[in-house]
Amino acid sequence: MNSTKGSALRRAWFWILILFVIIGAGVTINAVKNRSGAGEIASQEEKQLYQCPMHPDFILDHPGVCGICGMNLVPMEKEGGEGAQDMYPSDVADHTTIYLTPEKIQLIGVRTGKVETMDTNQVIRAVGTVQEDETRLHTINAKIEGWVEKLYVNFEGETVKKGQSLLTIYSPELVSTQEEYLLALRSRERLGDSQFPEIAESGERLVEASRTRLKLWDIPDSEIARVEKSGRPLRTLTIYAPASGIVTQKLVNPGMRIMAGAPLYEVADLSRVWVEASIYENEAGSVKLGDSASIMLDAYPNKKWNGRIVFVSPVIDSQTRTIMVRFDFANPGLILKPGMFVNVDLENPLGEQLVVPFEAVLDSGDRKFVFIYHEDGHFQPRIVQLGEKVNDEYYIVNSGLEAGDTVVTSGNFLVDSESRLKSSNKNQSMPGMDMGDDKSMKAEGTADTTQQNQ
Repeated sequence: MNSTKGSALRRAWFWILILFVIIGAGVTINAVKNRSGAGEIASQEEKQLYQCPMHPDFILDHPGVCGICGMNLVPMEKEGGEGAQDMYPSDVADHTTIYLTPEKIQLIGVRTGKVETMDTNQVIRAVGTVQEDETRLHTINAKIEGWVEKLYVNFEGETVKKGQSLLTIYSPELVSTQEEYLLALRSRERLGDSQFPEIAESGERLVEASRTRLKLWDIPDSEIARVEKSGRPLRTLTIYAPASGIVTQKLVNPGMRIMAGAPLYEVADLSRVWVEASIYENEAGSVKLGDSASIMLDAYPNKKWNGRIVFVSPVIDSQTRTIMVRFDFANPGLILKPGMFVNVDLENPLGEQLVVPFEAVLDSGDRKFVFIYHEDGHFQPRIVQLGEKVNDEYYIVNSGLEAGDTVVTSGNFLVDSESRLKSSNKNQSMPGMDMGDDKSMKAEGTADTTQQNQ
């Protein structure tokens, strides 16, 4: 009896042991299968893809040739880092954050610059023309009718000094007026001894009237004194330069008859000159009277003249949409000559501003963006809102960047192309291998069609 019970117990433990062995084997087989599946998935995810250098959309999961152009496919570079799009999201449509190896960064010549705050000046540039200062132009004319007897200044461009003799005029009217003046002087002497004060005063008034008439004809006191001393009228009247300058117009010749009021010469004082330039209407808010400016000449590349704005036109040229601005400049040595073209720089101080190097900005027409460089090798596209160009090398940043950001300043067009390509590949492919197989099939179909046509 006891022997039978012991045998049954041993059989029960045997079958229990067999059951545990079966269960353990099943768990082991399932774990092996799971690891194998995970390995296959990882292998698929890490599988190397190949693309055509000339047709980047042609991608295969194995080496081969492009079905479009026949070039050998090259391995596609894998993205560096994990979750780049989460860490550095792109806000530029059709662009994505990319990773470049240090070798590729060096190969394409990437250089960077800093976004920083600095003291800024907006520089407006224009081409100007040197003009005479109209307040320093002098027109010499004759107050009386007569004939030109002699010229002392014979050509335009001659330099004259204030008080220098220009020409002499013979005028019968001048001679007769001098004779009247001499007669008035003699009458005053005779009437001055009269017992009647009214008669003496009339002689004095006659002299003053004759003298005033001579002075109105611009006869200087020294000439009138000569007439009084000699007692004879002067035959000719000498015209003198009213100011120093350059003769810009000569309108008389010897023997010419001139009428009262006719212009004889024009003299321009060029010690100061005007420069007139046109600026665009969108720059009008940046200029005002008294602002400083500088000019340079191609003929004197190392010399600069400093001046200021003295006039801003109140009207705009409707055809060119520009506004005329006039500047005043000192002209030592008379280097600046009327009619010369000059390069005008007008500086408008804007104070401390956040700026980005202008080479970093890519303009697609409807948006402006930059690539921010991160130390781990990622390049992130970022839309920016910009203001004026300042200091010749920067744009004012209104939004999109912060001080200390590192931006790409050289090689950014190649970085832009890479970013567009990566974005295009991600948008067009489901898994990359399927896309490659589809393109391979399309390419093979194209090749078959070509062979049939041949």
